Amino acid sequence: MRLLADILYLFVYHIARYRRAVVRDNLEKCFPQRGKDELRAMERRYYLHLCDLLVEGAYNVLFATPPFLKRHYRFTNRQVLDRYYERGQSVIIASAHYGNWEYMVTSLNMQVLHHGIGVGKPLNDKATASFIGRRRTRYGTQVVDQTDVRQHVAFYDRCHVPVALMMLGDQSPSNPHRSYWTQFLGRDTAFLYGIEYFARKYNYPVLFYTVRRTRRGYYDVTFEPLCERPQEAAQYSIVEAYARRLERLVAERPEHWLWSHQRWKLTRNGRIQKDGTIKIIEK
Repeated sequence: MRLLADILYLFVYHIARYRRAVVRDNLEKCFPQRGKDELRAMERRYYLHLCDLLVEGAYNVLFATPPFLKRHYRFTNRQVLDRYYERGQSVIIASAHYGNWEYMVTSLNMQVLHHGIGVGKPLNDKATASFIGRRRTRYGTQVVDQTDVRQHVAFYDRCHVPVALMMLGDQSPSNPHRSYWTQFLGRDTAFLYGIEYFARKYNYPVLFYTVRRTRRGYYDVTFEPLCERPQEAAQYSIVEAYARRLERLVAERPEHWLWSHQRWKLTRNGRIQKDGTIKIIEK
């Protein structure tokens, strides 16, 4: 897989120049203290990692077996989750598009005692979405659309089934007025409120999981409590704690975050258009 990823890198970075302007702008604005040479080296490392992800993602969908996933995506302290399961308690496991998140989706249900649920956006192409959906869930993880997650969580809570609800909270929200705004990597940034919403509604403990690449193709996953008693926490403190923990993680190894995503396309009152103008979004 490494050779294929290296070849893909030459095409994506040097020939297609896939979203290089977006990546460069994001890095320069988030790390203004870094020199030009350092930023370009960071940029190249990001594209190398991105191409690894693309190849790993294809292998994951088509061929990855349980032994392969457990070997390449290792949970270092699963006992942290097991303690909640033994009490019959559901949890929210929160992270971001960092490291390799597709391995987590595919392997979650077989690596933990909880029933694993991943929350995501459906693909536009229905045939592709159906195929990838079947492959993602072949080892038991349930993937639900973000528009349907409320009814699924409510069902499992009524039935007293302990779930591990995997939520990636770093997507760009669609509405600035329904977002939580804070400073992130030195920039005014909107965050989805979903993690805190479900945590507070059901009093589910929130754990942040860190994904660290130990070498190409291999990842260690570590869980740490972010909020044990959400209903006792101040409003917005959970999403703020999530933003701060993610910020530290990205600062440690920036190249492993998804910089080609247009993360900062919102302002507090609208969406930035391609021509640089702002489309105002009503509350």
